[in-house]
Amino acid sequence: MTAPDPAPGALELPRPPGAIRRFLAAHPVVVDLFVAGVYLVPALAYGVLMMVAHPSVTVAIHLMVASVAGASLIARRVHPRAVFAITVSALAVSVFLGHDVDFVPAMFALYALAVYRSVRSAWIGYAITAGVTITSLAATSILGELFVITPLDAEAAPSAFAVLSLCVVAVLLGVNVGNRRRYLLALIDRARQLARERDQQAEIATAAERSRIAREMHDIVSHSLTVMITLADGSASLAETAPERSAEAMRMVAETGRGALADMRRLLGVLRAGEGDGAEHAPQPGLGELRELVERFRAAGLPVRITVSGTAPEDVGQQLTVFRVVQEALTNALRYASLATAVTVRIAFGHDRTRIVVEDDASVRTEAVAGSGRGLLGLRERVALYGGTLEAGPRRGGGWRLVATFDTVPPRSGDDRIPAGPDA
Repeated sequence: MTAPDPAPGALELPRPPGAIRRFLAAHPVVVDLFVAGVYLVPALAYGVLMMVAHPSVTVAIHLMVASVAGASLIARRVHPRAVFAITVSALAVSVFLGHDVDFVPAMFALYALAVYRSVRSAWIGYAITAGVTITSLAATSILGELFVITPLDAEAAPSAFAVLSLCVVAVLLGVNVGNRRRYLLALIDRARQLARERDQQAEIATAAERSRIAREMHDIVSHSLTVMITLADGSASLAETAPERSAEAMRMVAETGRGALADMRRLLGVLRAGEGDGAEHAPQPGLGELRELVERFRAAGLPVRITVSGTAPEDVGQQLTVFRVVQEALTNALRYASLATAVTVRIAFGHDRTRIVVEDDASVRTEAVAGSGRGLLGLRERVALYGGTLEAGPRRGGGWRLVATFDTVPPRSGDDRIPAGPDA
């Protein structure tokens, strides 16, 4: 089982308690060398003394087996199954060599199986250890009675009981430590996933906010500049023949520019929060600004007629959507339908659906002002937020028609009706 980093930087995990525990966690190789040394030093010392006092092939083999089993403990974290196989084999060989049962390496291996593999692996390893121990002791008892090998110094039954009892303690300790370790790793992994999801949600929110700001900037800049350019062209043509009307048109240009500048300051205030600018806290345009919007386009020479019916939604987002749909449709009419004799806007607020229809009767489309091509795309995104659709295209008999329908957010009361007559 490969463990993730104990403390990923983005998670800011608390510091583990205990200086010794932190040192051991930070230096696993040192711990493995210490564990191997705890067994190897006394085992090798005893083996060397036995070789000096009573040199024999049996003692030499026992010393070699103990060295291999002890050295294998260094790899108990990375290869716990291989280490277990080596230590159990060493246990069986030690039984047949006589004197005692060398089960200490097997205990460490069982502990490592429980901690670094799984509980199931540890108990399977314990069953294998029990089978090897009982089989080896039974075989040595039989062969010892037949004087084939040197029997153990202790009885087989007590030796088996001691080995299995101590090994089950090692398994239980390993299961406890391993479960706690796996639980902590699962918590850390879950925290990492949550942190990753948090970052992804932040990126999604940032992208959505950028898209919203892009739509708003398009609506503010493109629509306002379209009106200003049209008014400026009209003022230039009237400068000599009707200076009063030319001056009035330029005043409308200045008023439109100031409104667009205030809207941009409010919008950019989202990106520069904390400057204390009052304009950035101004409300978004809504249904109350429709009359001013229509008058602005009328001043630019567009013959607009608007009809509103039904109960207006209280939702600010829906009111902004209605305003932007009408604004985009009238801006396109000002760009491409300057020869229209009538531009009609019909807004119907139903109980379940809101419907906006904007039509013009211009049989010839002009290209007075170039557009960016993003206006209708932005409107479709706005309308889609409320489960709606937007269609735009030529209408029968000439002209252009834009239809937007979307679900209506029910108002909190039934008294909010827009006071608009048949010709607002």
